[in-house]
Amino acid sequence: MAGSNARLRANDVLSIGQFAARAGLAVSALRFYEAEGLIAPMRAPSGQRRFRRADIRRVSFVRIAQQFGYTLPQIKAMLAGLPEGRTPTAKDWRKISERFREGLDQRIAALKKMRDDLDGCIGCGCLSLEKCALYNREDKAASRGAGPRYLMGDRSDEIGEVGG
Repeated sequence: MAGSNARLRANDVLSIGQFAARAGLAVSALRFYEAEGLIAPMRAPSGQRRFRRADIRRVSFVRIAQQFGYTLPQIKAMLAGLPEGRTPTAKDWRKISERFREGLDQRIAALKKMRDDLDGCIGCGCLSLEKCALYNREDKAASRGAGPRYLMGDRSDEIGEVGG
């Protein structure tokens, strides 16, 4: 292992099997994360993957972010702010955390809106409820596209009357 990797102590580097056991993942999952660009193991002269202990934090972050519903491309974009070749500092992780927090706040706001709007007209176009006939007369929400238009952010006062 050349360059900055040569400065790592032997106990700071793990084989893929050791890393998988420590991270609680299958070796195949680590290979998948590598293929997706979420982790970048070093290579031993023999070609075998070698992971830094600090990579455990990256994999933990990936798993947590997935549990919150983030896609792998979104997670990859968040991780792009972390340094390669050195252990991320608390400051590095704080930057990631701020972006993660912003995304969670947006999701929380959307979920609260959905919760609060569920009892009202969701703009589905079904016209089966008396209230839908008031807010979505003649299915005017359909002019904005398919789906629950009002839950998606459209407002009835922003949608013109059908035919008008």
